[in-house]
Amino acid sequence: MQLYGVKVMEISTLPSYIDQNFLVVDKEGTKNVLKIVNSEESKNTTLLEVQTLAMYLLCQYGVPAQTVLPTTTGQLMSMEEIDCGHGAQIYCVRLLTYLPGKTIAESPVTLQDLYYFGKMAATIDNTLQQLVSPNLDVLQKEDAPWSLLNIHLLEDYLSVIDGDPLQEVVKAVIEQYKSSVQPKINSFRKGIIHGDLNDQNIIVTPLGNGHHEVSGILDFSLLSNDCYVCEVAIEIMYLMLEHPSPLDVGGAVLAGWESIMVLSEYERDSLFLLVLGRFCQSLVYGRYNVQKYPDNKKYLMTTAKSGTRLLNKLWELGKEEVEKKWFHDASTYSGKL
Repeated sequence: MQLYGVKVMEISTLPSYIDQNFLVVDKEGTKNVLKIVNSEESKNTTLLEVQTLAMYLLCQYGVPAQTVLPTTTGQLMSMEEIDCGHGAQIYCVRLLTYLPGKTIAESPVTLQDLYYFGKMAATIDNTLQQLVSPNLDVLQKEDAPWSLLNIHLLEDYLSVIDGDPLQEVVKAVIEQYKSSVQPKINSFRKGIIHGDLNDQNIIVTPLGNGHHEVSGILDFSLLSNDCYVCEVAIEIMYLMLEHPSPLDVGGAVLAGWESIMVLSEYERDSLFLLVLGRFCQSLVYGRYNVQKYPDNKKYLMTTAKSGTRLLNKLWELGKEEVEKKWFHDASTYSGKL
């Protein structure tokens, strides 16, 4: 840790999708996170700088995002040549603040918690409207595979689930998305969104009354200029994964979101298929990335544990029934909280 003038007493690995994260403890007991960005994203230093700026902005407005710590020479990132077993490549290295708590995936969160997570998501995106940089154009990612506006791109990856009954459901979701959601996209409101508020990227700490508060927002690698309704759909999908009553999640998160930003009729009408689209993306890209990074199979296939079952269940219940529950539940929260 010569870069940061830190004397490391302990270091341990932390989970990550395709980056490398390490928990670092110095001789004073201070914890930080050393992040080595994957080689592909390390090439786009301008995007990394905008992500860093977004994190600082959120912190200024009271959102508990990680911030980047400078090197001994005052740099917020360092490009280092490292051999990770595939030959020497250039990687972006950053030291981030450590945020205490546990992930939502590890925490028995309540419906009231889910309401506040939805509200936090809207607060984040609302605050990001104030982000100023001459380089915001790097957040325009028309061909980004993880954007919910690009669910149709999954068609190029369907071979990874050949022979799996899941493939027919994914194909059907893509077709319904193309016919029912794509024509409405131009009416969706757009802005800068976090893009990956999943159950691993929101850190919470317990309150004394059985509820939790958000103590950390992690991983800004999918920060983009995208549709706000996509942020809601992404959060609903991931928060369903570990919840004992997954169908209760949608209404609570939606109510929290709409306490800050109300969705339009077209946005609400697309929510169900966008949630299903994120299930499809996570399941298909997870399977695809296992082929590239077999050593990280356990983390890459996190969604698959309950995701396949939930996708099938939602598809079986159908848009009308699921939306009826979500929208009814959302309407009841406004009177309770």
